[in-house]
Amino acid sequence: MSKHFEDARYYLGRAAEHAKAGVKEELEPIEARVKDLVGIEDEEEEPEPSRLDQLQVDLKKLEERAEGEAREAVASARERVAEYRGRDAAKAE
Repeated sequence: MSKHFEDARYYLGRAAEHAKAGVKEELEPIEARVKDLVGIEDEEEEPEPSRLDQLQVDLKKLEERAEGEAREAVASARERVAEYRGRDAAKAE
């Protein structure tokens, strides 16, 4: 494709984007008036969390639970080692 056609294609795309933005901007007040007349309110509610967001929350909970269980296991192991060493020291005396 010739450079002229590539340039023309690029500028046509940009012109279409600008035209779309201009039409949207011009129609916003009309859209607002129609919504007022019909009784539709702009809903600014937060959308439900996406599947990815929910998975991230679930993974965070699992991570925290695993961390807590690991801490408990390490503490238990330390206690058993301390008991074992205490018995070993008592036998040596």
